[in-house]
Amino acid sequence: MSDAESEEFDEEVNNLGEYEGERNEAGQRHGTGKAVLPNGDIYQGEYMNGKRHGQGVYYFKNGARYVGDYYENMKHGQGTFYHPDGSKYEGSWHEDLRQGHGVYTYPNRDTYDGEWMKHMRHGQGTYHYHDTGSKYKGSWVNGKMESFGEFIHANHRYQGDFANSNPSGAGKYVFDIGCEQHGEFLQTEQDRAEDEEDESISTALQWIPKYISNLTEWTPAKETPGDFQLDCDVVEAEVASTVEEAGERGGGEETSN
Repeated sequence: MSDAESEEFDEEVNNLGEYEGERNEAGQRHGTGKAVLPNGDIYQGEYMNGKRHGQGVYYFKNGARYVGDYYENMKHGQGTFYHPDGSKYEGSWHEDLRQGHGVYTYPNRDTYDGEWMKHMRHGQGTYHYHDTGSKYKGSWVNGKMESFGEFIHANHRYQGDFANSNPSGAGKYVFDIGCEQHGEFLQTEQDRAEDEEDESISTALQWIPKYISNLTEWTPAKETPGDFQLDCDVVEAEVASTVEEAGERGGGEETSN
């Protein structure tokens, strides 16, 4: 190796780390190879014209790992990202961001299976709560439950509109015993002590029941009371047990890559 070649090699090691593998005629990383980057990360896989491109495995020094497709140094296509906390994302990527369909498993074993946009839950998807077995199935916007959706529990479900991950407006509880309770969720202002300095307004969700009916299709624009008669004690007890739960359903937080 000449002095000039030696200097070029030393400069590449300092800027790009150590590399062992195939190169093209221009001397760029091209084909299959393994690189140890200056920050301690390791990439093993395919290159094209000096960039990670194709199938590869990227090992982060913090213990994270990505296995999947690359396009011009970016995670792009199908791939799985494993985080040190035990969470993982498996699905579609677009220019280093979770986008398209994918499944995220959280450290507490909750899962989200659905659509993503720019790293956030966006579109149609189902969030499953591991500890309770409940799940939310419906629409998401920028990581929040929005528009129509339903919470599915062991013996009943809630169907209606959501805003900022909370039930909002008209909806109904559907019970396995064969009836529904129609009503609406409202945000109510909570009392604040006179000596409290915090001027922010505290609100709470309140379910306003309207009537009980037989099982019907969800048509919020045409809700009218039916003639179904039923002892409401069991139904109202079930509703009361889920109102408090509804305000705590935002889903887990994804780990940044």
